[in-house]
Amino acid sequence: MKTKIYMIMGALLVTLLTSAQTPWTLQQCVDTALANNRNVKQQALTKQSKEIAYDQARKNLLPNLAGSANQNWYFGRSLTANNTYQSMNSAQTSFGLSTGLTLYDGMRMKHNIDAAKADMYASEADLQKIKQDITVNVAAGFLQILLNKELLQIAIDQLELTRTKIEQRKALVASGKMAEGEMYDLIAQESKEDLNRLRADNTLKLSLLDLAQFMELDHFENLDVVVPDNLSELDLHFLSADEVLQSALTHRPEIKGAEFRLKSSEYNVMIAKGGFYPTLSFGANYGTNYYNTSNIQNKSFGQQFKDNMSTSVGLNLQVPIFNKFATRNNVRNAQLGVKSSSIAVDNAKLELKKTIQQAYYNALGAKSRWEAANKSEIASREAYRFTNQKYEAGRATLYELYQSKSNLTQVLSEQAQSKYEYYFRVKLLELMK
Repeated sequence: MKTKIYMIMGALLVTLLTSAQTPWTLQQCVDTALANNRNVKQQALTKQSKEIAYDQARKNLLPNLAGSANQNWYFGRSLTANNTYQSMNSAQTSFGLSTGLTLYDGMRMKHNIDAAKADMYASEADLQKIKQDITVNVAAGFLQILLNKELLQIAIDQLELTRTKIEQRKALVASGKMAEGEMYDLIAQESKEDLNRLRADNTLKLSLLDLAQFMELDHFENLDVVVPDNLSELDLHFLSADEVLQSALTHRPEIKGAEFRLKSSEYNVMIAKGGFYPTLSFGANYGTNYYNTSNIQNKSFGQQFKDNMSTSVGLNLQVPIFNKFATRNNVRNAQLGVKSSSIAVDNAKLELKKTIQQAYYNALGAKSRWEAANKSEIASREAYRFTNQKYEAGRATLYELYQSKSNLTQVLSEQAQSKYEYYFRVKLLELMK
């Protein structure tokens, strides 16, 4: 019984907490989407992998150090401590340390560090590009919710206006000053506007669902958003296409990523050319061993360990003479990679220019539509007010009043749509900068 009570109380608590959920700001939506998005997580792992590769490329300059230990048993003719062979069983234990350091390799390791660094920066630019795309998508979904909320409020206001007229006409019908048939027309109009309200409410819920799914939230039933404080015409700065393009060519992550990949491909050419040069390396060895031969008086392990110590140092020079043209073809392939990366940079800049120009003219068109909608809203309100006065005075039919009201509702919807589209287009230009 206690368990059931606790479960019920827990469910009630969750319900209360969910119902009391604080509306989300645009920044909170963006932060949540960035934290939950799997593409961001995947690219972050790729970036970490490139960082590890860069770190390893630098550490390849360090010398290596290795230890060894060997134990061998010999049967039959075996090598003795005097470097002679006898037919007897023997055992040999050896220990050693060796180190090596590349002194010169045609600058391949140095260029490999530079290439790995460029790849790391390109991966960081890819991550920033994904984050910017997510920010744009969240902002679009956020503004769509604000638009749908405004459209819902317009539908509610129109419905309430019709219901107010119905209440006013009930008294006239009761006193016989108005035909009952006109009441049916008003009730039919109320049903139609109530259906529009339900549609607007459902559209709003779907837009909330879209945003919640994009943020990968488990629940969205009580999701709500806050209108940003800077969502006004005074806070909008309409940038020119040239102004955005000049800044974008320097700061946009897709351009940076393409340029870093071009640098990496150029370093790969230098790495390949390094194969034409000789390689000089330094090596050192230190070791000792212990012999144990049957039927012979052997020195102690410690004495042999001390007596058999040996040290060697040396230089190794490898000069490439002929390797079946592998190095030459590696250089040619690397040069093709440079050309491909250069084309990728040009394509990225061209696509960015097209996108900015399209965004600019879309913003320009949205501004014109918003200005036209504002003028139309003033005229439509005045037309509805005049038609309503005529209807109250009996000089206009109910159909004319409905038509004027329907025109006003349509204009208000177009005004809201053009307003939020203009906000989005201008903010998109700012993000592209």
